[in-house]
Amino acid sequence: MTQEGLAMGITDRMGDKAEELKGAAKEKIGEVSGDRSMQAEGMAEKVKGKTGQAVEDIKDMARGRDESR
Repeated sequence: MTQEGLAMGITDRMGDKAEELKGAAKEKIGEVSGDRSMQAEGMAEKVKGKTGQAVEDIKDMARGRDESR
């Protein structure tokens, strides 16, 4: 794997984790404030972030690297 490819993977992972955390925060704020729309939006963002992380895990396995250990 090239340095560029490795950097891209790390950047993607960071973005996916940020999306998950942002979604979790929105979900909690929506829950506390009673704003079901914000809560649902947060849940969707959290799932999107987790899905992105799973995709990166699959890419790593396909390349023969398992960084989750």
